[in-house]
Amino acid sequence: MNQLRSHLQEGHVIPAQPLALDAQRKFSERHQRAITRYYVASGVGGLAVGVHSTQFEIREPQHGLFKPVLELASRTIDEELAQAPRPFIKIAGLCGRTEQAVKEAVTALGYGYQAGLLSLGAYKNDTEEDMLAHCARVAETIPVIGFYLQPSVGGRLLSYSFWRKFAEIPNVIAIKMAPFNRYQTIDVVRAITESGREDIVLYTGNDDSIVVDLLTPFTFDVGGKPITRRIHGGLLGHWGVWTKAAVQLLNDIKVARQKPQLDAQWLDTAIAVTDMNAALFDSANKFAGCIPGILEVLRRQGLVPTINCLNPHEVLSPGQAEELDRVTKAYPHLIDDDFVAANRDSWLS
Repeated sequence: MNQLRSHLQEGHVIPAQPLALDAQRKFSERHQRAITRYYVASGVGGLAVGVHSTQFEIREPQHGLFKPVLELASRTIDEELAQAPRPFIKIAGLCGRTEQAVKEAVTALGYGYQAGLLSLGAYKNDTEEDMLAHCARVAETIPVIGFYLQPSVGGRLLSYSFWRKFAEIPNVIAIKMAPFNRYQTIDVVRAITESGREDIVLYTGNDDSIVVDLLTPFTFDVGGKPITRRIHGGLLGHWGVWTKAAVQLLNDIKVARQKPQLDAQWLDTAIAVTDMNAALFDSANKFAGCIPGILEVLRRQGLVPTINCLNPHEVLSPGQAEELDRVTKAYPHLIDDDFVAANRDSWLS
């Protein structure tokens, strides 16, 4: 457990893994394996599998892909790391009510996953006390990473009080903050700071504010003393593409955080990354094309065969492809096409 916490505190790029489907919407193990190899080769510190980017429909009986996808990712990670061992965290997405989430946690542990990213989407209409009881129960089975998801894609608003009580669950190791809202992000950071739980690591999931989250010191008065917390890394759908460039970006941010003054150039970088995310996640259409947008970048790079989703209604929005053209041309220093082109054939072998 302490090793997991220490690893997360170092700050890492942790992509949310997409799902590779062929022209018949069948699972392509070859391309799925290639994606995982790409992430490991890019230098990420972990991988989140079975999460929103992986498509929640993998759990539906007609697809039956939850176990195969988790197993393949874990096995591929092990094979790649065997050649160059280093610390790495495997995170499984956990969904549903308590019985389902615990069952998924047991499955994940069996495949070598060390933590669960706990979705609260099944508790939209429950009290916060019920949600906390659910989180505590799942945490008895697997180390838990809390997940604050924005309401527009299935989450709900959660109070400062919720996160303050959430911090009292012993087996919580981290929180992914993705409310896409500064007020609510501050609620989480302040709650964890005031709880005294220095061992709960904060990761950004705010794809609209990645750079700002990672550069910002959050300072609060706790017992008459100023206490500063930082967001150490990111667990992001955005980082499921252009991943090598994301690793370099985070490394540069770590260096920048050590300097007495922040270069104003970082404000330009922050806007560039958010502009790229707007195209990738289809913010203009309330994120309707989020998953297809991720897949389209990987398709253009030759890492997946199609942008097909298990839900045939999930497609690129009108104009989204053109927006992806625009941002990839505008910000060449934040993409990694050359790196992928140089290694794609070996990853697909």
